[in-house]
Amino acid sequence: MICYSLYPSAFGELAIAASDSGLVAIDLQTGQRPLVAKREWQRQATSLTDAAAAQLQAYFAGERQVFDLPLDAAGTDFQRGVWQSLCAIPYGETRSYRELAEAIGNPKAVRAVARANGANPLSIVVPCHRVIGADGTLTGYAGGLEMKARLLALEGALIG
Repeated sequence: MICYSLYPSAFGELAIAASDSGLVAIDLQTGQRPLVAKREWQRQATSLTDAAAAQLQAYFAGERQVFDLPLDAAGTDFQRGVWQSLCAIPYGETRSYRELAEAIGNPKAVRAVARANGANPLSIVVPCHRVIGADGTLTGYAGGLEMKARLLALEGALIG
């Protein structure tokens, strides 16, 4: 069973969902793409959703740079490979979609990498906000470009 709960944060309301194995989804409820609980999901906080909320609060306060949480995101093998590569982007740094495609050993898969990045269900913990355009501009983010800029500013990442 997947349980989810909502948590307030300095960056907006967080929706966090977890299975018995790990986090399933994290979403900043910015109005851009709200987490929609599936019918079989139960609205109930768990020790894992509470732990994720606490780690995210520490991140927003500038007190945490790395997350220590089990993950259980559903996706294809390709998507999971991209998401794993996202986790390798250090706090405060960015990569282009091309650099990410090269990192997974498939430099021609830039568009597929961008789609996998956009399908990331674990916002912030799997740091898709750290991926920018090849020219250094901010590009697509499910939470909106303003939120992406706020997250990169929090991390001190240089843009442009």
